[in-house]
Amino acid sequence: MMTIALVGNQNSGKTALFNQLTGANQRVGNFPGVTVEKKQGVVRQDRSLAVVDLPGIYSLTPYTGEERVTRDFLIRQKPDGIINIIDVTNVERNLYLTLQLLELGIPVVVALNMMDELQNNGGSLRLAEFIEELGVPVVPICAIKNEGVDELVRQAAATVGGRTLPRKIDFCEGAVHRCIHGISHLIEDHAERIGLPRRFAATKLIEQDAMIVAALRLDANETEMVEHGITEMEKELGTDRQAALADMRYAFIEKLVKETVVKPRHSKEFVRSGKIDHVLTHKHFGIPLFLGIMMLVFWLTFGVIGKLLTWVLENGIGRVTEATSALLTHGRVNSVVHDLIIDGVFAGVGSVLSFLPIIVTLFFFLSFLEDSGYMARVAFVMDRPLRKLGLSGRSFVPMLLGFGCSVPAIMATRTLANERDRKLTILLIPFMSCSAKLPIYAMLCAAFFPKSAAFVMMGLYLLGMAAGILVALLFKTTLFRGQSVPFVLEMPNYRLPSARSMGILSWHKTKDFIQKAFTLIFIASLLIWFLRTFDFRINVVDDAAQSMLAQLGKYIATLFTPLGIGDWRAVTALISGFTAKEAVVSTLAVLTGANADTLKDTLQTLFTPASAAAYLVFTLLYTPCIAAVAAVRREMGVLSATLIVLFQLAIAWLAAFACHALALLLL
Repeated sequence: MMTIALVGNQNSGKTALFNQLTGANQRVGNFPGVTVEKKQGVVRQDRSLAVVDLPGIYSLTPYTGEERVTRDFLIRQKPDGIINIIDVTNVERNLYLTLQLLELGIPVVVALNMMDELQNNGGSLRLAEFIEELGVPVVPICAIKNEGVDELVRQAAATVGGRTLPRKIDFCEGAVHRCIHGISHLIEDHAERIGLPRRFAATKLIEQDAMIVAALRLDANETEMVEHGITEMEKELGTDRQAALADMRYAFIEKLVKETVVKPRHSKEFVRSGKIDHVLTHKHFGIPLFLGIMMLVFWLTFGVIGKLLTWVLENGIGRVTEATSALLTHGRVNSVVHDLIIDGVFAGVGSVLSFLPIIVTLFFFLSFLEDSGYMARVAFVMDRPLRKLGLSGRSFVPMLLGFGCSVPAIMATRTLANERDRKLTILLIPFMSCSAKLPIYAMLCAAFFPKSAAFVMMGLYLLGMAAGILVALLFKTTLFRGQSVPFVLEMPNYRLPSARSMGILSWHKTKDFIQKAFTLIFIASLLIWFLRTFDFRINVVDDAAQSMLAQLGKYIATLFTPLGIGDWRAVTALISGFTAKEAVVSTLAVLTGANADTLKDTLQTLFTPASAAAYLVFTLLYTPCIAAVAAVRREMGVLSATLIVLFQLAIAWLAAFACHALALLLL
């Protein structure tokens, strides 16, 4: 099987093309940086081809973690071929990467994506001349509509199978020409030893690419000769080495585009986007409008759509539970087994599943905002306030993902070029309330704050962000001193999101939630039921307060008494939340013997409104699940992960204590 790498700029349509090629349902978003790890699949139209979707990259000189993933795969893994996808509506910028790919000595096929947009706006491309100038096969496509994809596969199979390399184009001249060719001859044997074309290795040496410099292992004399050649070029041109190479490439690109491309007029989408941005990105109204939009999303989720669907599902689960219980009773099943199935499995898993509509509804709306292009604007609007915290607007992207799940959010910090920004962002992500906490919020809001659930939910999200802001202010002047890097973000046009894209995200969330409910939550529910049902001598207890779990929980409960949370069942549920935050709901259901219908009423015997508020705050701020902690450990090490866990526990306890004291005064 031949491996083809799918390479292109961010937001150029790589993942959409990957889905068309493989039949996969990977997330496609109208937002730069959707892909942060490589994904692999087999091409449906030709099973002899495997395709790898790589993170978006603008140059083979990487600045961020996900750009290094792409560059390292191309150089070290050496795929059999490359499909370079180009956004033809912004062809000049995209071709900068193309020229570097042509120097790798790997078969390349160029896919001109979004040809429909170019033509619909009066633009055109003289394809034959474009192919002749570029020296590689070029196929026009529209990835999202699956147009031209079959032809692209045929061309890729022929090019890669025949090992047809790009025609050599020597587009440099003058001082740059002399510098590149002089260094190429000097390092020819070194480049051959590491399996790189000499011209590519020479340009990387000029750009001072640390990986290539280390791999070539030049001696002192060779290094001196290389530097001498670069210095002579800089003196002659009056510019630095990076600018000299960029000017060389863009001179060729401008000539190519001028001869082969008829520029389109500004599209209706572009003009419309500009008018909308005058309002949504306003320096004074941008943030209030964002908060207003999110408030509307929460109201629709928790007050209208999600509430109705949750009520329907709760009733359905309740009826299934009653029917199962009656069937077990009629069959005279052993009481312990009956208790295990009803109070262990149905109470634990069923109580979590009843909140599935809220999860799906919320992410449906968030997917709409992201695919429309609005979330890219929010990152731009948030740049100014984040810069005051020592970060840039780019940090908002992984922080935004943190509202879904901390694990991919922590991985997304690889898009940050600055190591300082990356570590500080990782520290802040756990304060962003992940979707796994939504069932806990919904459960307690329904029991204690039913008329103001949307406001309470919005308040929790804002409190999490406020805690992150305070932590950032604390650490930017201590552990993470320095300036954040400049923020550059491509603004995609506003588009009406596709039903397919939003459906894919909703399905992924539904599938993940159900899988977790019937695996991790199921096992946790059984374990909690066992510890609640038996004492240390493995005798069935009449009163759960005499169980193993109660004896262990009472010792820990003393730490939470100042928060108004003195009941061992409530504290034990928080501990189970380390495995998965949804387990807090299932644990409370198992420990109280309540089902999806009766859980709300049961909670009112366990909490007061003040202690429920403190419980919500502690749940919001305390350590995320073990998977998120493992992600932090991978990115920052064991010591940092341990310190972050302890730090968050302390912050959560103090905030919950303050909330309880304030709630006693107000409630």
